[in-house]
Amino acid sequence: MENEHQHNNHNASNMEHKNHSKMDHSKHNDQSLPEKMNHKKDEHSGHSRSEHEGHTIEGFKKRFWISIIITIPILILSPMIQHFIGLKEALRFNGDIYALFVLSSFVFFYGGYPFLKGLIDELKNKQPGMMTLIALAISVAYFYSSATVLGVKGEDFFWELATLIDIMLLGHWIEMKSVMGASKALEELAKLMPDEAHKINDDGNVVEVKVSELNHKNKLLIKPGEKIPADGKIYEGKTSINEAMITGESKPVSKGEGDDVIGGSINGEGSIKIEVEKIGDETFLSQIVKLVKEAQESKSKTQNLANRAAFWLTIIAITAGTLTMFVWLMFTGQNFNFALARTVTVMVIACPHALGLAVPLVVAVSTALSAKNGLLIRNRNAFEQARNIQAIIFDKTGTLTKGEFGVTETISFNNEYDEKEILKYAASLESESEHPIAQGIVKSSNDKYELKDFNSIPGKGAEGKVNGKDVKVVSPGYLEENKIEIEQKEKIEQLSRQGKTVVFLLVDNKLTGAITLADIIREESKEAIKQLKEVGIKPMMLTGDNKQVAKWVADELGLDEYFAEVLPDKKAEKIKEVQSRGLTVAMIGDGVNDAPALAQADIGIAIGAGTDVAVESADIILVKNNPKDVISLIKFSRATYKKMIQNLIWATGYNVIAIPLAAGVLYSEGIILSPALGAVLMSLSTIIVAINAKLLKV
Repeated sequence: MENEHQHNNHNASNMEHKNHSKMDHSKHNDQSLPEKMNHKKDEHSGHSRSEHEGHTIEGFKKRFWISIIITIPILILSPMIQHFIGLKEALRFNGDIYALFVLSSFVFFYGGYPFLKGLIDELKNKQPGMMTLIALAISVAYFYSSATVLGVKGEDFFWELATLIDIMLLGHWIEMKSVMGASKALEELAKLMPDEAHKINDDGNVVEVKVSELNHKNKLLIKPGEKIPADGKIYEGKTSINEAMITGESKPVSKGEGDDVIGGSINGEGSIKIEVEKIGDETFLSQIVKLVKEAQESKSKTQNLANRAAFWLTIIAITAGTLTMFVWLMFTGQNFNFALARTVTVMVIACPHALGLAVPLVVAVSTALSAKNGLLIRNRNAFEQARNIQAIIFDKTGTLTKGEFGVTETISFNNEYDEKEILKYAASLESESEHPIAQGIVKSSNDKYELKDFNSIPGKGAEGKVNGKDVKVVSPGYLEENKIEIEQKEKIEQLSRQGKTVVFLLVDNKLTGAITLADIIREESKEAIKQLKEVGIKPMMLTGDNKQVAKWVADELGLDEYFAEVLPDKKAEKIKEVQSRGLTVAMIGDGVNDAPALAQADIGIAIGAGTDVAVESADIILVKNNPKDVISLIKFSRATYKKMIQNLIWATGYNVIAIPLAAGVLYSEGIILSPALGAVLMSLSTIIVAINAKLLKV
């Protein structure tokens, strides 16, 4: 049987792979996780632009409420509002225009500061965008209105200016809350790590210590129901552990001496003692957080498309605003105030905010959701491409199979012992053997007889007294050597040709039965292959095992194709061979011996990474040892891409319709938009995109 399933050594991936950023673990302890993950607490997680740098949710909230309080007297002092409510004369007083100017100046400089700063940042980066448009709109309105106070003939825009800034601040506040909501799953992951641990000193006394003070080799006591404070190995005790929030595996996992435990998972009914193996940035939880943050910050092809569209929409908006001013003044006879109002509305309503958020928001939501469900995305482009997979090549050992011997068939040669009894006798005898075949037999029977006088037969098997009888479990070579005739010889030979290991049971020197063993096929593998074929994806297998074993596994699972007796360094060539047929190929392996093949595939997927997620050659990591997760991955990739496209269509379609309306093309029909209404529509578009992204489900 091939020896490919080595979960404890994921360091064999020092090779070229597809432009993945390597995991740059800056040192931090577990206590710093929430702060590290929270995107500088309130900053956007999805934005690649500079519009909100240095601005927090609380900052926008504070500016909004202060600005809206100041807006109330601005509205009261504005001549247009006074005229509208019929109290123009009652509310006038000497110097009221200067009071209006001072209050509006405060709202412009204080409330408008994030947008003015954003303008400077965008121009510095030579990437004019949504902040440029907002800043230009409020600046034109403010400086023109200020000029009317100083004697220039015209009507001021102070109330429109104030309400426009208020609505923009409110829109950004709501939008940032939506973006931060996308990272709630990560925040929940960070909260999993407890603050304190029960450390066992050399003298056996238990003391309470901070998790941040733990070191390698420290011994810890974990009581029933407690969170495990660090990654480690159990050296005493048995329990079941709930790893659902970390791996997505809902069923508690039984653990005993020698088993690994993950920091942040919840201990069940048993008290256990562990030795700490990983701390700080080495832990499974820290690696997940880092991988997810990298994925959220990485740019996808669709995101780049959105950013280019946002840039060009900004140029179009500025051009449209200029043309609007020119046309209304030169060809319609409207006054400057009217033309300015149309121009400001165009600039505001055309802000490509929704377009800039269309993809980053979906990225933030999808990476957080996928991590929560045991799918870790390292390469955004590969994840997007997963929706187009046409062929999946599975590694055999440890992926489609369990990577361990197990009984596949029990054969009785007479009526004296049935199959269950044969297995019981064999398991009783092999219970004292450490051989992998023996262990496979032992695991297959829950019931055992008393064993005495156990003795190994070198190279041939074992013997002993079981239930008072002389019992032997031996190889075909032993039977041949002792000239014992094999019953049902044709059936035994057929099983051997399938690559299975066959051993025989002798009771009181009489050939009683045979037991066949093989690398056990995972129960989930059959369902995974069936579902892949249903959606038109070709399932294939790549293995170093002989052709007979490969054929048996392929036939059992219904694979379209298999490649056998392939050495690890030749696996990448097989991937190229399938790619040469014009197929988009995903490779699924354990990330160690399969590293070259994972790197060569269009999408490299590491399965069953367990507590070691730093698989450098994989694009996507499936935390659980479950081939069915690849179906979830493909469906989730398709759902994510669909959300991205929906958001892009909405954001661009909205602007195509909104810009002409803002410019006043339906003025003759009595339809005209004010700058404040334009701001409402722009904010509404952004909120719709945010809500649509948050509706994404795994």
